[in-house]
Amino acid sequence: MNKEQKILNTALKLFVEFGFHGTPTSKIAKEAGVANGTLFHYFATKEALIKEVYVNIKNELNQLLMSKLEANDNIKNTAKKIYFNTILWALSNKDKFHYIQQIHFSPHLSQIPAEVSLEQTKMHTEFIEQGKAKGAIKNMPTDLIFTLVNSQIMGIYQYVSTQAIEQQQDIIEQGFEMIWDLIELKK
Repeated sequence: MNKEQKILNTALKLFVEFGFHGTPTSKIAKEAGVANGTLFHYFATKEALIKEVYVNIKNELNQLLMSKLEANDNIKNTAKKIYFNTILWALSNKDKFHYIQQIHFSPHLSQIPAEVSLEQTKMHTEFIEQGKAKGAIKNMPTDLIFTLVNSQIMGIYQYVSTQAIEQQQDIIEQGFEMIWDLIELKK
């Protein structure tokens, strides 16, 4: 593993464990086994490091989701694949998902450049627009639909992660149906 990746992995671990304010860059450098100057060679500021950890995680998740989609799926099946794979990824990558949640409920979210945020949500917003154009998703503001669905996914993850493994699949399935009922354009 190269030094930059080691810094990113260590920062993720420490930010999740101790929070942003409780994790000085000196602690990240020490635990990553690099000098402070090396950390700042790769990341000019702590804020830049926080942002880069977030962007890497979101890129990983988006690449996974894209790899699971098929062009011939209908809107509901595509939505289901995005939802299921997000929940399953979150259950397998609890620290990374926790970090996403940490960012979303912190002032650091506003530090993510608008063009980076747009790129991170592009797949989702294009899917919502496509669903609206095909008459499968309600004609509501795309960012509202995205926010509602994202919030529901976070809530379902929180609930599912506290349940016995044998109950998780049913809960995940029921969660999708509830979300689909929320956004589906009834005909």
